Amino acid sequence: MAGNRRKKHHFSRIHAFSCGKTSFKGDHSLIGGPGFSRVVHCNDPESFEASVLNYSGNYVRTTKYTLATFFPKALFEQFRRVANVYFLICAILSFTPLSPYSAVSNVLPLVVVIGATMGKEVLEDWRRKKQDIEVNNRKVKVHCGEGAFDYTKWRDLKVGDVVKVEKDEFFPADLILLSSSYEEAICYVETTNLDGETNLKLKQALDATSNMHEDSNFQNFKAIIRCEDPNANLYTFVGSLELEEQQYPLTPQQLLLRDSKLRNTDCIYGAVIFTGRDTKVFQNSTGPPSKRSKVERRMDKIIYFLFGILVLMSFIGSIFFGIATREDLQDGKMKRWYLRPDDTTAYYDPKRAAVAAVLHFLTALMLYGYLIPISLYVSIEIVKILQSIFINQDLHMYYEETDKPARARTSNLNEELGQVDTILSDKTGTLTCNSMEFIKCSIAGTSYGRGVTEVERAMARRKGSPLEEEVTEEQEDKASIKGFNFEDERIMNGSWVNEPHADVIQKFLRLLAICHTALPEVDEENGKISYEAESPDEAAFVIAARELGFEFYERTQTSISVHELDPVTGTKVERSYSLLNVLEFSSSRKRMSVIVRSEEGTLLLLSKGADSVMFERLAENGREFEEQTKEHINEYADAGLRTLILAYRELDEKEYKQFNEEFTEAKNSVSADREELAEEIAEKIEKNLILLGATAVEDKLQNGVPECIDKLAQAGIKLWVLTGDKMETAINIGFACSLLRQGMRQVIISSETPESKTLEKSEDKSAAAAALKASVLHQLIRGKELLDSSNESLGPLALIIDGKSLTYALEDDVKDLFLELAIGCASVICCRSSPKQKALVTRLVKTKTSSTTLAIGDGANDVGMLQEADIGVGISGVEGMQAVMSSDIAIAQFRFLERLLLVHGHWCYRRISSMICYFFYKNIAFGFTLFFFEAYASFSGQPVYNDWFLSLYNVFFTSLPVIALGVFDQDVSARFCLKFAFPFVTVPSVIPRRCTEYPV
Repeated sequence: MAGNRRKKHHFSRIHAFSCGKTSFKGDHSLIGGPGFSRVVHCNDPESFEASVLNYSGNYVRTTKYTLATFFPKALFEQFRRVANVYFLICAILSFTPLSPYSAVSNVLPLVVVIGATMGKEVLEDWRRKKQDIEVNNRKVKVHCGEGAFDYTKWRDLKVGDVVKVEKDEFFPADLILLSSSYEEAICYVETTNLDGETNLKLKQALDATSNMHEDSNFQNFKAIIRCEDPNANLYTFVGSLELEEQQYPLTPQQLLLRDSKLRNTDCIYGAVIFTGRDTKVFQNSTGPPSKRSKVERRMDKIIYFLFGILVLMSFIGSIFFGIATREDLQDGKMKRWYLRPDDTTAYYDPKRAAVAAVLHFLTALMLYGYLIPISLYVSIEIVKILQSIFINQDLHMYYEETDKPARARTSNLNEELGQVDTILSDKTGTLTCNSMEFIKCSIAGTSYGRGVTEVERAMARRKGSPLEEEVTEEQEDKASIKGFNFEDERIMNGSWVNEPHADVIQKFLRLLAICHTALPEVDEENGKISYEAESPDEAAFVIAARELGFEFYERTQTSISVHELDPVTGTKVERSYSLLNVLEFSSSRKRMSVIVRSEEGTLLLLSKGADSVMFERLAENGREFEEQTKEHINEYADAGLRTLILAYRELDEKEYKQFNEEFTEAKNSVSADREELAEEIAEKIEKNLILLGATAVEDKLQNGVPECIDKLAQAGIKLWVLTGDKMETAINIGFACSLLRQGMRQVIISSETPESKTLEKSEDKSAAAAALKASVLHQLIRGKELLDSSNESLGPLALIIDGKSLTYALEDDVKDLFLELAIGCASVICCRSSPKQKALVTRLVKTKTSSTTLAIGDGANDVGMLQEADIGVGISGVEGMQAVMSSDIAIAQFRFLERLLLVHGHWCYRRISSMICYFFYKNIAFGFTLFFFEAYASFSGQPVYNDWFLSLYNVFFTSLPVIALGVFDQDVSARFCLKFAFPFVTVPSVIPRRCTEYPV
């Protein structure tokens, strides 16, 4: 819909809040005190009062180094490695007479190694710098005086500037919304970059500034904002706006955060209050945890071991040297005449044997330094970068639909991919598409919809039924409509008018078309209507209503307009419903309702929600279809579908008037319990409902998920699914994706037992919690006994546990038992899991089992899990980029995990392990080669090499071939160079053969 058609909508009535009617209560009394001392001079950032405040600019930097800090920081990072400290000491000592070699042969390798590693740091930091340059040079319209707005770079913004942000642009800083293109100064904001949520947030300006719709209105605009200091809390804000000597309270309803996007609104005007590092998004940004692979940690231990051998060799040699030096002159005879002890310095002075031994110890540390591979670290860095390029350039992991290739965001964990033991996965958006399709419904006790779900196809495969092939061919012939996969001739194409309960079907479809917060968007070219909804489920409902004859096409100033199919005339008629209130969905309410007035003047409450809360709100005369609907809901859950109950009732004028007064008062209060108060009032009117039916939508599995899970299981990798869905849905999705298989016994740990529900209703909450914990512990013990007594003939076990039980299972005195049971099961599903529980389960598996864990997810609720795991894999799906930005590796589809682990992970691990083995072999063999050179030189009296020869020899004939072995699985030239470099030693044949099934 065009923006100018919506400018006059009265959204305060729709969303049940009024403009600027909040009062100063609670936290607003803190303004001016500690933590609430920020003062912003709106539209006057150059004034003396504003300049003395000295707030930070809007330039942002995410780079690790600057020109001034690069050398000290980078050198500090390099010399945190003990091997580099050792070679630095050797390089310093090489300038003294103690050195057995010239300074060049000691300093040059160290400079090359440190320089190459620092060069890698520069390259990675330059990439960050380019991203910073792109962001800082974005442009936004800023008021430059006389009511004119001109483009300015983001980096030049100052606190107090008034900016104009247009549709689909990002907010350049944290802003206070002053007005928008809508009459009541509302705007829609997409916050996927902040919290990963795709639903649009509604923001509204104060009434005092809401009438400033034109650029010219800001010519003489001056205001002062006093608010909280910069902090990391995204969901709270306390402030006040002083305009024309009047004070107005500011709340999160007026706050627009940097990196959010303006949607469905032509433009907004806002005042900059936080810039640069002070913005909430940067206050929330923390560096990802430092992750090192097990191979690298094991390599450090080997180097410590070799360093210990080196010290021991030098120490023993120095003792013998000291003894020999002390006894060098006996009876005037010189045993080591070639050292000229009669004419020597402290190095070989028989009279100062102890000093000679200490100096020999230092010389030996340098002489036997070939045991410590100086170029090992930099060689590994080079190999890992090249391996990362292989991952990034792999066309088999490129998703063409979204133009998303795989991205190795860090090169430190390539070989760790080949050691993964446990995968912890999100479900929605990771295993599934997070793209809902309306597939079935139950209306008036009759089930409609002949579509077949992925779960039903999985059941058909297990039973050997031809259903899958028949349905697939039928669906291929049908035109695809996004969000709609419904097929039933009984109610499609207007045939519902001939059904026995046509009046109920009409009310059901009308409710789908009206009970929502979606916005219609009209394509100006073809006139087709699309919908911008807060969730994929809601979009599927509106699309289903349209396809079944009830097309929602416009949201006017206080109404919803629908094209309805008239059952009498069989033609489409336009009907308008006055939209009075929206009782919004929340996780605690588990339902949403709207109150509308029909053209006949009837007040209607239309409601949809979860079965757990809707059935108990039905009236006695509204339960006619309850039993049949419950049966259908269970069938839909078995088919892996998400269900909602639809119900309605008529209101009388007196009841509604009283409700509206109480509800409006509650929504306009600024107290901390405002939402709870509003929910209590909504609870009073959402009762005595009449059941219409139920909807069922399918969150389809991503392509290739079952096959991928099968391959991972064959490789011995365990998969745990951590999801927020209810247990029935999660179990059925488990069957669809081959996580659960026929013959697998299920160990279910649930808090939804009758005894548990009775305990929850008791007044003594502590006693109830203790009893619930005891129940969970008892179930875990029973599961452990079943695991201990099981054998191969009985089949593998699958553990399924819900979120409430998981709370107790993760407590210190229970978690070991839970983990012991879980790792003994072939599959684990954790239902109703919170983001914190996901992270705690991941930490438990990682720390207690010491196995390599990989977490994979696509939403902001998966970030904790990704950061806790040894490897975090983010899926660049529809829930924003929060998971990707917190991940180590990004892929576009779950199925690519098969190639990432079984191909790249396998070969990276084999190659880098072989390379490290060769490196230590090379250094020892190089030592033997030098020994032969020295022996030959001693006998011939002619040197056969010099320092430059040694350096080139070590680089081109030893280091480079070994690096090649770390990058390629087999390389003849590398083996030839190794053979040429070490003619006296047989090169071991440990290079793995090329994998024929998965060639890279």
